[in-house]
Amino acid sequence: MQQGVVLRHFSAGYPKRSVIENLNVEPLPRGGISVLLGPNGCGKSTLLRLLAGLNAGCGELWLNGEELMAQPFAQRARRVVYLPQLLPAGVHLHVLESVLVARRASAAGTDGGEGAAEAMALLTQLGIAHLAMHYLDQLSGGQKQLVGLAQSLIRRPKLLLLDEPLSALDLNYQFHVMEVVRRETQRRDMVTLVVVHDINIALRHAQHALMLKAGGLVAEGAPEAVITPQTLAQVYGVKGRIERCSQGTPQVIIDGVIGGTPE
Repeated sequence: MQQGVVLRHFSAGYPKRSVIENLNVEPLPRGGISVLLGPNGCGKSTLLRLLAGLNAGCGELWLNGEELMAQPFAQRARRVVYLPQLLPAGVHLHVLESVLVARRASAAGTDGGEGAAEAMALLTQLGIAHLAMHYLDQLSGGQKQLVGLAQSLIRRPKLLLLDEPLSALDLNYQFHVMEVVRRETQRRDMVTLVVVHDINIALRHAQHALMLKAGGLVAEGAPEAVITPQTLAQVYGVKGRIERCSQGTPQVIIDGVIGGTPE
């Protein structure tokens, strides 16, 4: 049985505009973070929503040898969890209560003492245990993103989809969250697909990368094989190079733009 996530002939879009056309992706590995890269409007969020069953589309989605596209949404949602960029506004629940509600909504179990302990452990890992009794509608955008991640992890997905989970976080929390996601992905042996705009975060934290342009796949594989001067020029329209810092970590340095804007 083929493990991880495989996409075959994936297509999605809107009545007058195609966004993703005939996308084929080799297995996204279990136990490691895969990042989804590409310029604005290339189809990253559309692809995540399609994987989660929130956008209409066609094709095959295989998760650990099981085909999910034909399954009802509720059945797929027991295996696939999607965290959007923004949580719904106006939710007047305590943080701890919201995480327990997410646990109860999944197949993870009831919210007795064991559920509360698991929820508090996740909040502690994410550095927000002190917010447990705060209301969601009183939190900052970054704090809400961290709570959303706790809500996602407590559902124990097999496929975790994170759409720009770092966008409202400061540098400290960006690094911290990626370390938590990496550790939990490995511990739970799940597939995690993350949309990021910071390519250096991809190089530092990911084990696999996909790069899109105009709804098509430009490159996939190890991040250092995907993120090259050639793909940076082709996809982002920039002159870039990849160099290693004094500790051996690769990083992208942008020297200028090639001209125009990427399609």
